[in-house]
Amino acid sequence: MAVVGHDRTMTRWAGIVVGVLLALIGALWTLQGAGVVGGSFMTGSRVWLIIGVVALIVGIGLLVRALRGRRPVG
Repeated sequence: MAVVGHDRTMTRWAGIVVGVLLALIGALWTLQGAGVVGGSFMTGSRVWLIIGVVALIVGIGLLVRALRGRRPVG
């Protein structure tokens, strides 16, 4: 028998962790693609700039969704 409250809590924390990690990676890729952070094959590449922005937006979306998720009543 599954505990529903525990499942929601674990899902929420997983969303928070994945959202934060994806947002941080997306920010790094964005900065590398823009040429702000050097030392990589991604530096100055428009492809990585776009991939980074998309990853950053998706990460923030996951984070917001996890933080604003339904909270158990009672």
